[in-house]
Amino acid sequence: MTPVAPHFPPIRRVAIVGVGAIGGVFAAWLGSRLPAGLITLSALARGQTLATLQRNGLQWTDGEGTTHAVPLRASDNAAALGPQDLVIVSVKGPAMPSVAQQIKPLLAAHTVVLVAMNGVPWWFFDGLGGECAGLQLQAVDPGGLTAAALPTAHVLGCVVHVSAVSPQPGQVVRIKNNQLIIGEPSGSITPRVQAIATLLEQAGFGVKQAERIQHDIWFKLWGNMTMNPVSALTGAPCDQILDDPLVRAHCSAVMREAQAIGQRIGCGIDQQPEDRHAITRSLGSFKTSMLQDVEAGRPIELDAILGVVREIGQHLSLPTPHMDALLGLTRLMARTRGLYPPA
Repeated sequence: MTPVAPHFPPIRRVAIVGVGAIGGVFAAWLGSRLPAGLITLSALARGQTLATLQRNGLQWTDGEGTTHAVPLRASDNAAALGPQDLVIVSVKGPAMPSVAQQIKPLLAAHTVVLVAMNGVPWWFFDGLGGECAGLQLQAVDPGGLTAAALPTAHVLGCVVHVSAVSPQPGQVVRIKNNQLIIGEPSGSITPRVQAIATLLEQAGFGVKQAERIQHDIWFKLWGNMTMNPVSALTGAPCDQILDDPLVRAHCSAVMREAQAIGQRIGCGIDQQPEDRHAITRSLGSFKTSMLQDVEAGRPIELDAILGVVREIGQHLSLPTPHMDALLGLTRLMARTRGLYPPA
């Protein structure tokens, strides 16, 4: 690990925004695995999650089945929590425009916002260069509301390779894997990337510092963009999806369209769809997060995972007929269930 530049302020105040399964893992490990007194941990929450956190703290269960209680300061009012050194945002994509407005009181001039969310984020083309440099992505930031409230200068990207379940508000169980990839939207390894990587490593995460985080975001998306919507449409776990040759072929066709887009924007992928299918199939039978959202009656993250990729393809005048079909079918299914905004 490269030493942290001494001029970067120490990270003492940390707030989690979105204490679901993944946000809960951040809160659990930062709140219980760091030296006592190193940080002050807060959470911005609401509803039953807020009530549970205020009453019991965060409850998390480790691999041995032992449950731990993590005390933290929880509020639904960001102003009550005050400015932070690090804010970790782990919310569903549809919530981000309103969340960006709510967290303004958490931001000081030096505050870093680690965006640990699925799919392509609103800041993706800030600093990437190429044909889409500076492109404002309407699919994930309609009207630019998030960008206006949360300038990219505050942002670090984060790709999460961690799985967990939140069976009840304020509870996290079945935590598997511990890998994070973090990086600056504009590229390069900066002192703040190094400082945050060090903190997360102290809490037990394995952290890779990426010189071009957009590449890692695109690579993870390449698998999620088919498994998630197809599972949401069919109700099938991933092993059944990949064991059906017709469905598997459709997924491959969508991935090849995304691969062509990635090549144009500087996020080329050397694998073939079958390579990724083999990795996914090796994981056995599991439900994607989008299928879990459908079953729970929650809004789905369709735009950040699929709609935004189509938008980029349209900007580049690249045809995406297979992607269009998958997006249209999934969107219609979700609209009929009230899980996606009406036309």
